Amino acid sequence: MTAQPRRVGLSLFSAELAEHPPQERRRLLGEAATAGLDHLHIGDHVTFHGGYGWDGLINATALLNLQDALPVHVGIYQLPLRHPTVVARQLATLCEPHPGRLVLGVGVGGDDRKEMEACGIDARTRGRRMDEGLQILRELLTGRRVTFSGEIFSLADVAVHPAVPSLPILVGGRSDAALQRTGRLGDGWIGIWISPERFAAAVRRVEEEAERAGREAPAWRHGITVWCGFGPDRERAARSVSDAMQSVYRLPREAFERWCPAGSPEQVADFIAPYFEAGASDVTLIARGEDIGRTIEAAAEVRRLVVAARATR
Repeated sequence: MTAQPRRVGLSLFSAELAEHPPQERRRLLGEAATAGLDHLHIGDHVTFHGGYGWDGLINATALLNLQDALPVHVGIYQLPLRHPTVVARQLATLCEPHPGRLVLGVGVGGDDRKEMEACGIDARTRGRRMDEGLQILRELLTGRRVTFSGEIFSLADVAVHPAVPSLPILVGGRSDAALQRTGRLGDGWIGIWISPERFAAAVRRVEEEAERAGREAPAWRHGITVWCGFGPDRERAARSVSDAMQSVYRLPREAFERWCPAGSPEQVADFIAPYFEAGASDVTLIARGEDIGRTIEAAAEVRRLVVAARATR
């Protein structure tokens, strides 16, 4: 079996970049590339827990245009909140000037049901919307004309050009439905808040589902997203990441602390290394630190450490 790559990327908050003038944003993102990081990452929410969020594809456009070196991963994009034809057009428009530099991670959301209600979506239909929407999206991205009749969506002889046939689409979610969906329609699975053992089991399940569906397996690229904190001491680093997570998810620190490493790059690298052994090829760090420049440096050091650890095995 060919050894999986070990890619480490960094998620950047819009508010962090917005604090800096345009030239400084370009400099910081250039540093992320020269420091050795493998990708940038941005999430997606419309109105999460009372209004928090940002549009994943708009922010991906900004990140791609602010630097020319690193791919951008979007995840988890709330596909059930959008019509798949509109998303296909956005992706075709975005990928035409940036071929091969986007990775799209999609999921059903659901952490805040009011987000779906605010978009006029019945949360009970999110799984069906996801299945139909993802199937339509994948077909539209081939550039072929698509006719589809489902419970949620109907299309009659619709095409979107230019085609985007090589866009990796990953699927997030820990439910059985999400793993089945990944096996049938995804190019990989994205996990979060899960042990390496459960991650490995999920990867096996996804690949079994693909085989069961009679699908020719893609070049799988499974990933995990890890919230983490960097700082001169573990307590301050842990407080930084827990404050950020509480502001987003409205949950107490104890609910997620075990899955959120904090401290030095060495401590974070020790935490994520078992996920590579479990089948991950991509780790995205949602990192909080003393400032964005030092956070980029720390994340790049994590990447160096995990790559060096494999080289010495």
